Amino acid sequence: MTHEVWFLTGSQGLYGPETLEQVASQSRQIAAALDEAPDIGVRVVWKPVLTSAADILRICLEAGNDANVVGVVAWMHTFSPAKMWISGLDALRTPLLHLHTQSNVALPWADIDMDFMNLNQAAHGDREFGYIQSRLGVARKTVAGHVSDPRVLQRIGAWTRAAVGYAAMRNLRLARFGDNMRDVAVTEGDKVEAQLRFGVSVNTYGVNDLVAAVDAALDADVDKLVKEYADTYRVAPALLAERSDALRYAARIELGLRSFLDAGGFKAFTTNFEDLGGLRQLPGLAVQRLMADGYGFGGEGDWKTSVLVRTLKAMAPGGDSRGTSFMEDYTYDLTPGNEVILGAHMLEVCPSIAAGTPSCEIHPLGIGGREDPVRLVFDAAPGPAIVVGLADLGERFRLVANEIEVVAPSAPLPKLPVARAVWKPAPSLSTSAEAWLTAGGPHHTVLSQVVGAEELHDLAEMVGTELLVIDAGTTTREFTKEVRWNAAYYRLARGF
Repeated sequence: MTHEVWFLTGSQGLYGPETLEQVASQSRQIAAALDEAPDIGVRVVWKPVLTSAADILRICLEAGNDANVVGVVAWMHTFSPAKMWISGLDALRTPLLHLHTQSNVALPWADIDMDFMNLNQAAHGDREFGYIQSRLGVARKTVAGHVSDPRVLQRIGAWTRAAVGYAAMRNLRLARFGDNMRDVAVTEGDKVEAQLRFGVSVNTYGVNDLVAAVDAALDADVDKLVKEYADTYRVAPALLAERSDALRYAARIELGLRSFLDAGGFKAFTTNFEDLGGLRQLPGLAVQRLMADGYGFGGEGDWKTSVLVRTLKAMAPGGDSRGTSFMEDYTYDLTPGNEVILGAHMLEVCPSIAAGTPSCEIHPLGIGGREDPVRLVFDAAPGPAIVVGLADLGERFRLVANEIEVVAPSAPLPKLPVARAVWKPAPSLSTSAEAWLTAGGPHHTVLSQVVGAEELHDLAEMVGTELLVIDAGTTTREFTKEVRWNAAYYRLARGF
C-alpha cells in the first residue's frame, strides 16, 4: 500500500479565474515541496483548489473512502469563508493537519499592491479556518511556518508518521493465544471499547490451534530457516550439534506462527507462559523475529501493549519496523549519581534495538514448565529513546510516556542470558518512577528509538486518548496536578 496525504487548498470564486490560477500554481508548489521532503515520508497529493461547500464535502468523503489516504493537509491560501467547510469537516474521517503558511518567505515591500494582498492573505484566511475547526471541535494539528523551514517539515513529518500508525491501528487484527496471566490487573482491558476507540479487533484462539500450525511445518522449511539463523546470528555451537532439535523446534514455532498470523490477516499477537498447550517451548526466538518484521507482541496476554508495539512500528520512518520493542521495567541500579533501569522480558525483546549481532542461545527459563527455550541475547543500542505504555482506566484509556537515554550496562551480564536494555529516565529515576506510578502506567511498555513525544502527541490527538509525558521538565508536584486536571477534563468531556 502506498500511503498518501491529500493537500487541500481553500479559496473562493470571488477572486476570479486569474487569481485562482495563481492560487493553484502556488499551492502546487507547496504540495510538491512537501512531497519531496524526506521528513514527510508519504506521498503528498495535490488536489484542485476548493471554492464551494459541495466540492469540500466531496473531497472529504473521498479521502475517507480511499484506503491509501492516511490524512489531509489543509491550507487557506486566500480567504475561504469557513461556513463552506462545515459539512466537509463534519464528514472528515481522516486525520487533519492545518498548515498555516504562505507562498512567499519575505515580503516584497516595494512592490506590494492590492493584487498582492488579495492573493496572499492566508494570515487571516487561516484564522477563519481555525475558528470553524474550533467551533466544530475538530481534532487536528496546527503547524505555522514556511515549508522551507526544516522545523516545519519535521513537525509535519511527525504528524504523517502518527497518521500512518493510526491507519495501521484502525485496520489491526490481533490474535491472542490463550488468555492473560492469572490475577494480573494491568493486562486486562475492554476489547469492545478498544475496537470502538482504536479500531483494533482482538480475537482469542486456543493455544493448540497454534500447535497444529507448528506441527504442520515442513522439514524442508525448517532446514531453510535454521540455515537463516546460522547466517544471521552468532548461534551457540550446541544448537547446531547436540541440541539442534531445540533450534529446529524453535524454527517450527516461527513457521507455525507466521502461517497462522498471515492466514488470518493478523499483524499482532500475544502469548502466555501459563497457557502453552502442546507447545514444547515458550516461544522466544520466533516472537523476537516476528517483532523485527513489524508484528506487534505482548507477553502474558497483554493485547494492549501488543497493539502499541505494532502501531509504533508502523510509525517508524519508512515503516521499516526497526528500533521498537516490547519491554518491561525489571530492576534498578540506585547507585547515587548513576541511577538506571534494567529492562527485559524473559525472552521477548525485539532484535531491532540490538547494539550488535545478537547471539542465539538456549538456557533454562525456570518458568512455564516446558523445555529450555531458544532466544536471542543482546544489549540494546545506546541513544535517546522513549518508553510508552497503554492503560485501561475503566472509563477511558491512558497513554503514559517517558523520555529516556539508553546506555551501555555498567558491567557485563554473563549470567543474564536474555535480551535487555539499560536506560536513564528523564528527569531522574526517582521523579520518573513517582510520575509513572502516579499515572498508573503499566509495567509492560514499548521502547522506541525512532518514535518521539511529538508523534505520540499527534497519535493521541487522532485517537482521542489521554497522553501523559514524563520528560526533562517534569516535577512530581506538577505532574500530579496534570493527572487530576485530566481526570476532571475527560469526565466532563464525555458529557459534551
